[in-house]
Amino acid sequence: MCRCDTIVSVRGITSISLIVVGLLRAQNSADDDFHVYRDAPRLLLTPQRLRLLQRERDRQSPRWEQFDALISGGAPMAEPGFAWALYYQVTRQASAAKQAIDWALKDGAEPDATVLRQLAVVFDWCGPALTPAQSDRLAAKIQTALAKPAVASIVTSINDVRGQNARVFAAIALADRLPDQGNAVLSEIVQKWWRAQIVPQLAAGRGVLPREQRYALYEMLHVLRDNIKLDLRESAAGYFKDLPLAHMTGHYPAPFAGAENEFLVPVYLHDGDPDPADAAMSRAAALAMVAYDTNAADSQLLQGWLMRDRFIMRGSLGSVYEFLWANPYQPGLNYDHAPLVFHEPYSGEVFARTSWDEDATWIGYFDGRLQLFQNGRLQTLRQGAAVSPVQVGTATITSAPAKDSAKFHLANETLFVLGLAPRSEYAVEIDDQELELLDTDAGGTLSVPVSGGGDLGVRVKLRGPSAEGVKGITADAIK
Repeated sequence: MCRCDTIVSVRGITSISLIVVGLLRAQNSADDDFHVYRDAPRLLLTPQRLRLLQRERDRQSPRWEQFDALISGGAPMAEPGFAWALYYQVTRQASAAKQAIDWALKDGAEPDATVLRQLAVVFDWCGPALTPAQSDRLAAKIQTALAKPAVASIVTSINDVRGQNARVFAAIALADRLPDQGNAVLSEIVQKWWRAQIVPQLAAGRGVLPREQRYALYEMLHVLRDNIKLDLRESAAGYFKDLPLAHMTGHYPAPFAGAENEFLVPVYLHDGDPDPADAAMSRAAALAMVAYDTNAADSQLLQGWLMRDRFIMRGSLGSVYEFLWANPYQPGLNYDHAPLVFHEPYSGEVFARTSWDEDATWIGYFDGRLQLFQNGRLQTLRQGAAVSPVQVGTATITSAPAKDSAKFHLANETLFVLGLAPRSEYAVEIDDQELELLDTDAGGTLSVPVSGGGDLGVRVKLRGPSAEGVKGITADAIK
C-alpha cells in the first residue's frame, strides 16, 4: 500500500513538474523578442572578433598572410562575396568593397541559399562603401530572394540547415528595411522550424542535422546569439552537450593530403576519396564551435586538436574561415586526454580508437553503418550481415548476438551491442555476473559495463511482449 502510494505521489509530482516546465517554455516562447536593432556589422563580426582580426593583420600572422596573398594576388575565391567583404572589413580598402559589391550586384540566376547568404554578408559588411542606389538595389535583390517560394519553402525542409542559415542572415542584414525588424522571418525559423521540428526530432534520436552542415548550424547559433540574445542550444541541451567531442572523434586518424594542406577527414559513406571541401568545412565547424563556447572543457580539447600548424587551411575556401575563426591565443588542452571511446546516446553513434596517433586503429558506428580504419585503409562494411566482436581501445563492439546469446573474449571496460531496438529495455547476463536490466539509446545501441575478462558468454534479450523487428546492425563481419 505504501509502495503504491509512493508511486502515485511521484507520478503526480512528475506530472506537475512537466506541466510547470511546459508552461515556463510556453511563457519563454511568448516573451521571445526577434526584432533586430544592433548596428552593423551584425553577421559574425562582433566588435571583439573584428579587433582580433585587425590585430592579426597588424601582426602579419600566418593566417592573415595566407588570406591576404590569395586576395591580393587575385586568386579565384570559392565564395567571392564573403571573402572580399571580410577583407574590406579588416583593411577598409575601397577596392575590396568594390569587388564584393560588383559580385553581389551582377546579373545572374536566381540566388540559391549559398548565394543569398553571401549577398546578406556583402550588404552587412560593405554598408559604408555602398552608394544609396547600390544599397537599395542590393536590398531589393535580397528581399526578392527571401520572398521567393523556392527559398521560403525551406521552412518545410527540415534538414536544410544551410537554407535556414541563409534566411537568418538575410533577415538580420535587412532588419532596418523590414517593417518588423526581421521578427516574422526569425520567429518562424526559431519557433516553427527549430523548436517545433528540429528539437523533437533530436530528442527522438533522429539525425535531422547533417554533420556536413554543422558549420551552417554554428554560424546561425553565432548570429542569433549576437543579435537577439538567443541560444538555440538551450532547447536541445542534451544534443549539444557532447557535440564538440562527437565532432572531434568522428574523424579518421590518418590525415589526407589536399592540394594546399593536410586535412583531418570527417566520416563519410560515399565511394572514393574524401572531399577536401567537406574536410575544410568540418574544420571550420570545429573552429566555430570553439569560438562559441571558449571556456568549456570540451572546447579546450577541441582547440588543442585544431591548433596544429600542418592543418592550417590554405585554399580559396578554407583560408577565409581559418582567418575568421581561428584564435591561436585561446588556451587549449592536450587532445591526448580526449576519450578513446565515445558514445553519443542521442544518436547511438560510437567512435573508438586505440590511441590519438595517426596510425591508430579506429572504428565508427554512425548512420546505421559500421566502418573500420586500419593500416591506412578504410572499410565500410556491407549492409545486412552481423558483426563479429571487435576490440578497439577500451571497447568491444558487436552486433545483436544470434539467438540472443554469444560467447567471446571480453577484456575491455565497455561492451557496445549495436543495432538493437531503440529505447528498449534488455536483460543482459554475462557469465558469473548478475543479470542487469539496461536500456538502449535512441539509436539502438546498448552500452554494457564489463568487469573481469576472459571467454565469457553474453546473453542479451529484449524484455517486453515482442522482439519483432529487432535485427543486427547493417555491417559485414570483421574478423
